[in-house]
Amino acid sequence: MAFMRFACCLAMVIASPLLCPALASEGFPFGSELMLDAPPMQGSKRMPMIEVEADGTASVDLWCVSFHAQVTVGEDTITIVPQPPATADAAANSCAPERVSSDQVLLLALAQVTAWRRSGDVIQFSGPTTLRFRLMTN
Repeated sequence: MAFMRFACCLAMVIASPLLCPALASEGFPFGSELMLDAPPMQGSKRMPMIEVEADGTASVDLWCVSFHAQVTVGEDTITIVPQPPATADAAANSCAPERVSSDQVLLLALAQVTAWRRSGDVIQFSGPTTLRFRLMTN
């Protein structure tokens, strides 16, 4: 009898995404802050973050610089077109060289993403480089 209950429960768990597709796939978290899932850089508490609004505008904070971007989100596709400010060089001059270099690498990776996937509070951007972000829930 216990085996039958277990088998029924297992069947329900397996079938539930098919019966409730909204639960199986979560939408893109527009209007929420996404923090890069990476260790902090030595000597800095600042972490790269991105916030995408439903109209496609986004604010991006990297290790040293902040700027806006235009983002197009599809069912599982994403395109990010950064619009770095004219003051980026001035802000970068006040940062350590390793943070400036990390900004350049991350900016290039963001500009090359082509797909996204969400699993709970984790949003993964895919392209030549995979970037993982965590949804800020506080």
